[in-house]
Amino acid sequence: MTANDQTLVPFASPAAAGGAPFVETPVAYDALILASFGGPEGQDDVIPFLRNVTRGRGIPDERLEEVAHHYRHFGGVSPINEQNRRLKAALEAEIAARGLDLPVYWGNRNWEPYLPDAFTQAADDGHSTLLVLATSAYSSYSSDRQYREDIAAAITDAGLEERVTADKVRLFFDHPGFVKPFQEGVEDAVRALLADGIAAEDIRVLFSTHSIPTGDAERSGPRDVDWGEGGAYAAQHLAVAEHIMHELVAVTGGSTVPWQLVFQSRSGPASQPWLEPDINDVISTLPETGAKAVVIVPLGFVSDHMEVLWDLDTEAMETAAEAGIRAVRTPTPGTHPAFVSGLVDLIIERIEGTPAAERPHLTDLGPWYDVSRPGDCENARLGFRPAAAGLVP
Repeated sequence: MTANDQTLVPFASPAAAGGAPFVETPVAYDALILASFGGPEGQDDVIPFLRNVTRGRGIPDERLEEVAHHYRHFGGVSPINEQNRRLKAALEAEIAARGLDLPVYWGNRNWEPYLPDAFTQAADDGHSTLLVLATSAYSSYSSDRQYREDIAAAITDAGLEERVTADKVRLFFDHPGFVKPFQEGVEDAVRALLADGIAAEDIRVLFSTHSIPTGDAERSGPRDVDWGEGGAYAAQHLAVAEHIMHELVAVTGGSTVPWQLVFQSRSGPASQPWLEPDINDVISTLPETGAKAVVIVPLGFVSDHMEVLWDLDTEAMETAAEAGIRAVRTPTPGTHPAFVSGLVDLIIERIEGTPAAERPHLTDLGPWYDVSRPGDCENARLGFRPAAAGLVP
């Protein structure tokens, strides 16, 4: 398939090109592309990296430097590239243990190694039927559609339209492998607080994720569903949090632990509405509610990104200390065995064409689609740019 073909799903394998929401036909994928955000690996990389992240917005370097201090605090090194190296190695080991012949290539949106280079290397190595796994679990422009745009751009930028097809693993926000590490973290944290004599009603669990503009949130997910405030992006997080807290009852002996969804890492202008409440604003008011401890759950992140290290481990912890309450931050999935195994399950799901009715999911929102629906996660500022793994536009 080429970019000029009149197919419903650009660049897709024949099994996915027809646009059905679930691909229930086996596909002989011959390589996996691990797609991620990327991050700087030294002080000299920070501003060029941030220019890449904000390309097209005309933001001067002076403004970028206001964000750069987060990276400079950690020596100019984002943890994300090393985390992806570890995830790639873990995936390769699990894939080999399952007896699959599926080489793994890795490419980023905003820093080396770049996604077009990963596609080129895979094609030069003789692979033509590619499956892409993005390190993002939820619906939004930057975490879903932009990755699909990245895939399309990588193929066209590398001139691979006649050489490869590319499908994408479904969003995995409610897959058991993704949820289990968070579940364990919450249960361990609450169990420890209870053992220290803090009552369940005096604990607060805050599920934190990246704030995004409310307009982008409202456009996340298929348009034919009323997702409520915050769109599919908020609905997915809330559904997973509700599942985790429902399971927590077994730890508390039936006692209820109050919880809510909060947001972090806002970066837009004050005039633009973003999802709220901010985690620091919530933490600062917890003493007024009688809370004595807070469990911070980085539910929106697959690993300890810079936003976790700075916004949670630094700023949120400082806010909790100022409020005089105990704070615990639970782990991200990272390379947790259940997460790695779950990702390979998702890969095999596409290789075997597993029927949707047999696909594991822990909320009523899943399993999510293999092929994104029309208009899903539109960026109103940029419009509909070419995107793989979804129906046009």
